[in-house]
Amino acid sequence: MPPPPPLPLAGVTVVSLEQAVAAPFATRQLADLGARVIKVERPGGGDFARRYDTTVRGQASYFVWLNRSKESITLDLKTERGLAILGELVAGADVFVQNLAPGAAARLGFGAEKLRERHPSLITCTVSGYGTDGPWADRKAYDLLLQCQTGLLQLTGTPDEAARAGISVADIAGGMYAYSGILSALYTRATTGRAPAVEVSLFDALAEWMGQPAYYTRYGGTQPPRVGARHATVAPYGPFTASDGKDVLLSVQNEREWVALCREFIGRPELADDPRFATGSDRVAHRETLDAIISERFAELESDAAMELLDRTGIANAGVNSVHEFLTHPVLTERGRWQDIRVPGTTDPVQALLPPAILSGVTPRMDPVPEAGEHTEAILAELGHGPDDVARLREEGVCS
Repeated sequence: MPPPPPLPLAGVTVVSLEQAVAAPFATRQLADLGARVIKVERPGGGDFARRYDTTVRGQASYFVWLNRSKESITLDLKTERGLAILGELVAGADVFVQNLAPGAAARLGFGAEKLRERHPSLITCTVSGYGTDGPWADRKAYDLLLQCQTGLLQLTGTPDEAARAGISVADIAGGMYAYSGILSALYTRATTGRAPAVEVSLFDALAEWMGQPAYYTRYGGTQPPRVGARHATVAPYGPFTASDGKDVLLSVQNEREWVALCREFIGRPELADDPRFATGSDRVAHRETLDAIISERFAELESDAAMELLDRTGIANAGVNSVHEFLTHPVLTERGRWQDIRVPGTTDPVQALLPPAILSGVTPRMDPVPEAGEHTEAILAELGHGPDDVARLREEGVCS
């Protein structure tokens, strides 16, 4: 058998002064594609996300998700020697990523402008809360705060109560744009020799995802209402409870589907011509009446029978799954999407999902999650620091 082809980012070195979610999500995806990611952590504990919880064989669920296939070095950046070693690492890197508190990297001498002056071919990526300029540049930004500031919280929940999105959507959005920005910068450097700096704010990332409700509100005069698990501007589109207690969500996207739903599923073809439901906007305006009619039909059917009939009718539908049900979903299990990886502190593997982007002929990297400082000695040796020097650095608390 011929050897497998190299991963797309093999040979690319990323040094990341990262913590929490957004930057680690970006760099993990670079590692998936073969980049060498050196994660710089604090001595005596490392990235604080390591301690968010202990649910994954004693490790934090966020950390396990975001940090496989990386190397970890611990450095005390409050010391001159720690900063000097970071400088050595960055000098040999292709990409430098940081999401420290506002202004912290610049105060350490690792702001984007200074780094690019010293290393013109280095791609820098700064992940901030509200941008590095403007009136909120110095403000702390956590995921739920950003959901509040962008208006997302007012779109999520029931008419009586707003609700946080169930995942860290601002951090994930920011991490995705940092990842795609770095890939674009690497391509630009490869084709033109120019290494553009990348900057992503979590606010801007989530603001982009708020595009549809922003247009709806600006030009419609009112923001989309909070309607729980239903769609704010399309009806019928939401969950209904079958006779066995299982919720099933259905979605009607066009007039053909609406007519089919009335005729084949509800069994009342005359509803298709009812003026209350004549258009999509009419159905939204009379949502409560329409939902009551559909709920009556669901009450006559068990969930499996309801979904089978909706399938035959050509209406998109899905059971409202728990996370436990998602874990064993056939679209994952039957396609081999779960893979074993190792985590610190145990020989028992844990399962991780393969990256969503499938590249033909490419097997993504699925290496272990590192312990804090696991690769410190090896990385320092690469930089020319012998065992005696490493021992002194540890005695001085520069690394652990």
